[in-house]
Amino acid sequence: MDAVVKLFKAQAENEERQRQAQAREMEAAKNARKGHKPAADGQPAPRPVFPPLPDGSPRPSREEAEAAVRTLLAYMGENPAREGLLDTPKRVIKAYDELFSGYAEGGDEMLDRTFGEIGTFDDMVLVKDIPFYSHCEHHMVPFYGRAHVAYFPVERVVGLSKIARVVDTFARRLQTQEHLTSQIVTTLDEGLRPRGVALMIEAEHMCMSMRGITKAGVTTLTSQFTGVFRDDPAEQVRFMTMVRAGKA
Repeated sequence: MDAVVKLFKAQAENEERQRQAQAREMEAAKNARKGHKPAADGQPAPRPVFPPLPDGSPRPSREEAEAAVRTLLAYMGENPAREGLLDTPKRVIKAYDELFSGYAEGGDEMLDRTFGEIGTFDDMVLVKDIPFYSHCEHHMVPFYGRAHVAYFPVERVVGLSKIARVVDTFARRLQTQEHLTSQIVTTLDEGLRPRGVALMIEAEHMCMSMRGITKAGVTTLTSQFTGVFRDDPAEQVRFMTMVRAGKA
């Protein structure tokens, strides 16, 4: 009896090891598609693997980036060697890996999988109030707000979370709000080939709120339309009405 128990236990342990190995392989493949390097067991999650610079030259090393932060601290008049700032360069670069992870991702790949079981549905799909955080490319300070995205599907729809991920991918780069608007619309229009895309972005820019003219609370609004939204003003009005529904 003990031998039978040991046999079943060994078989169960082997199946569990195989399951874990398959899970690791699937995760590694997923990370590879996103441009991430695999992490060794027990190590922190890998940072994004960014492509070379536009001129083909390699990116600065992590050590060089941390040294640049120490230089900026000294430029501010701080002492990079004091206790409270010793680990600040590492923290800043780690934060940058997350804040600017959009450079390691492409919006197109997120729209590869669509779903055709939508019955006779052929009307507008609206995902509104998508929060995002980006950085102004002129001063490298944050701007943040909400994006409202709509599209008219053609036979197939995309997962709603993928639309939010497209917004995040382009927001996590140095941006202007106008370019961010254009990139999101172009990616959705080319990736989904819908009958039309509508996008409105509302954001507050810290480069205007906390410096320069220092006008806090000012909202910048940008919008762009393609297809039926561009050609039919009534659909633009319906989009705007749905976006504003329920707001004071």
